Amino acid sequence: MMAAERFAAGEPSSAIAKELRVSVRSIQRWRRLWDKAGPRALRSAGAASLPRLSEAQFAQLERELAKGPVAHGWPDQRWTLSRVKTVIGRRFHKSYTPQGCASC
Repeated sequence: MMAAERFAAGEPSSAIAKELRVSVRSIQRWRRLWDKAGPRALRSAGAASLPRLSEAQFAQLERELAKGPVAHGWPDQRWTLSRVKTVIGRRFHKSYTPQGCASC
């Protein structure tokens, strides 16, 4: 919404981008939306939902994790969120953040 105020004030895209710490390209995209539909077009649609594992995939993941990290190529037996993320990506071709793996 800060960008919308600056669009209304006629500020250049480069100045807005620098101040908001985003790319000029993003500001240009936002400005086009603002031009078409006003400030409401810039409202957040909320967080994108993460791809979730099905119940069957979750059961497979549990079996994979039970094998231990060494079975998946790591040098020790410590599971980390980053390692779980990697296993999910390799096995199911789904992308999670390490923090997202905590809620898997």
